[in-house]
Amino acid sequence: MTMRILHIVLFCLAFLPNLQAQLSPGKLSSAHADLEGMFKCTQCHSLGNKIDNNKCLDCHKEIQALNNQKRGYHYSKEVRGKDCATCHSEHHGRKFDMMRFDQDNFNHDLTSYELTGAHNRIDCRDCHIPDFIADQDLKKRENTFLGLEHDCVSCHEDVHQNTLSTNDCASCHSTEEFAPAEFFDHDETDYPLEGKHIEVDCIECHPMETRRGQEFQKFTGIEFSNCISCHEDVHENTLGNDCKQCHSEESFTSLRRIRRFNHNRTNFPLKGAHAKVNCADCHTMNVTLDELFQDHIGISTDNCVACHEDVHDNKFGSNCIECHNENSFLGGETDGFNHNLTDFALKGQHQTVDCRECHTSDSMTEPLEHNTCATCHTDYHEGEFMVNGIGPDCAKCHDEKGFAGSLYTIEQHNETKFPLDGAHLATPCFACHMDEEKWTFRNIGERCVDCHEDVHEGFIAAEFYPNQDCEKCHVTDDWIQSLFDHDLTDFELLGKHLEVSCMECHGLEESVLSNRYEGFIDTPSECAACHDNVHDEQFVQNGVTDCDRCHDFENWVIQDFNHDNTAFKLEGAHAQVACEECHKPYEANDGRIIIQYKFNSFECVDCHQ
Repeated sequence: MTMRILHIVLFCLAFLPNLQAQLSPGKLSSAHADLEGMFKCTQCHSLGNKIDNNKCLDCHKEIQALNNQKRGYHYSKEVRGKDCATCHSEHHGRKFDMMRFDQDNFNHDLTSYELTGAHNRIDCRDCHIPDFIADQDLKKRENTFLGLEHDCVSCHEDVHQNTLSTNDCASCHSTEEFAPAEFFDHDETDYPLEGKHIEVDCIECHPMETRRGQEFQKFTGIEFSNCISCHEDVHENTLGNDCKQCHSEESFTSLRRIRRFNHNRTNFPLKGAHAKVNCADCHTMNVTLDELFQDHIGISTDNCVACHEDVHDNKFGSNCIECHNENSFLGGETDGFNHNLTDFALKGQHQTVDCRECHTSDSMTEPLEHNTCATCHTDYHEGEFMVNGIGPDCAKCHDEKGFAGSLYTIEQHNETKFPLDGAHLATPCFACHMDEEKWTFRNIGERCVDCHEDVHEGFIAAEFYPNQDCEKCHVTDDWIQSLFDHDLTDFELLGKHLEVSCMECHGLEESVLSNRYEGFIDTPSECAACHDNVHDEQFVQNGVTDCDRCHDFENWVIQDFNHDNTAFKLEGAHAQVACEECHKPYEANDGRIIIQYKFNSFECVDCHQ
């Protein structure tokens, strides 16, 4: 047997060249020549199958890498899924061109990189050259179309020398031509162009220079925080460096923004009426730029006579601010004049009164009477506090802080016929003493009903509050709190009833009656009048369900019920059975669920099978 196998092997080896010729359809191309030979077939072929694409991609990893990135010609929908051999067949001889690439009719859009503008007008080999390929293995491959990236700087020189982002050149430039950068919008930078800046040529602000031996135009690192970064300061720093306070981008000679100039940064801050004066009223304008606004340097804010005429002819000295201020020449005594040097020191609201309100004559030095408030002020209370025709001085209740406030104390109020206590202590004065828009303090009443509505009138018997005396039940601390002794009625409060608020039993919904307090009269005392009768009609006697027979006022739990008094006395095992085992719920005619306690029959079979 062994010798027979050996003979077969020797026979095959003798005829191997002819056998190989029978198996192979032809020579491989020069690119695949190293795969020639019958023992290498499985490097491309799977036994019993056609060419295996996966085996192709095991060698052509650059194609597989593009597929993984979901880009490139071989990942396009027209190519993806086809067999490699459909376009790249083999066994046609060493000189066979597997690519058969039609450059003239090739649809470049299938490569994930659409050719637009100038890219669509140049020869393929202007871009597909080794210099533009980063991968060193692909760079060595002759005539390859693989290895190019989509970013511009992979093919084009970065003329900005990495000073601008290289990730998105297309945000400024188009493929039609590099300059001008038609997509660039200066408004999207940190320095939007306005006014005359729009008309300035780029080179005026972005100069050309030589960097790294090459011509370079500077677009970043341009200082623009202030105008003097680019423009000469013709004022030679005499007015600060915030040019925009006076000038705009529209015109340097236009001063329409001059109102923005912060004069307070100078030695003469503008106050009052000075802030409203036109610049030309103080400054000489027909001078050179370096002299402009420099004509009042050194003048202090208290040197009024340097600019203004002294209408007092120096009778009061030159320190005008003692009587006048920048707001108004005629109304300055409230600021400067020391009224405390007179016999009437100004306090509180008097400090805010215009001098002419009191000094009505032409002379500000004419003496005025000021012994009592009534000398100047009318009696708001119209004699309400007069005794024997003489009224007290207003200063007993009021001071200069304001008429609305009062110095009248609670202790003083407690000496009247109506001392304040309870909630009345927290009640503001106007709640009792303001009649519409007029304050009144006399004959306003002393009883509760003089101020408060009697909500119980007609609904509580007079015996419980004679002469509408609310204090029989209520206190001033809290309207809810009650002193009423319920034992005086026919319904003594016991158990849980002691914890219930009055209105829970006596309060009625406004939808039922116009006055919810009507419930204090003729209140029924039967349990079912307030509580739901959960037993329906089971325990009615003479038309009434008397809950007291089983329940008390402490809680709803049955306390007094004795089953031995019923028609079914509990004996034996029945005494150990829980109530709910026999007394089960049923649905009444009105849909309510009722526990059955009354039975018509007590036969065993009624409960037991």
